[in-house]
Amino acid sequence: MTVTIYHNPRCSKSRQTLALLEAKGIEPKVVEYLKAPPSATELDAILAKLGKEPRELMRKKEPPYAALDLADASKSRAALIKAMVENPVLIERPIVLANDKAAIGRPPEDVLAIL
Repeated sequence: MTVTIYHNPRCSKSRQTLALLEAKGIEPKVVEYLKAPPSATELDAILAKLGKEPRELMRKKEPPYAALDLADASKSRAALIKAMVENPVLIERPIVLANDKAAIGRPPEDVLAIL
């Protein structure tokens, strides 16, 4: 089983989720998404696996959210995904991919359901 975690080492929930995976004997592929954000295609696939729309995966308190007026309901799905790719700080974390499924580690134990 291949497990990937979109990780921010400065985030406590992300660190806790990574530690939980490692405690289960899983050595995930770690993607520091602030340094290497997913492409629009990858992010669209992650959203599909999560069963979420772009705004549901956005960190709305981050400065780019207001600066780019992402609350504007007329913004297209593609525009929202593009904003997240260009401003990865907007992406909620951590995201774990396993078994062709995805989960957000908030709380960290939520990722256990896809393993």
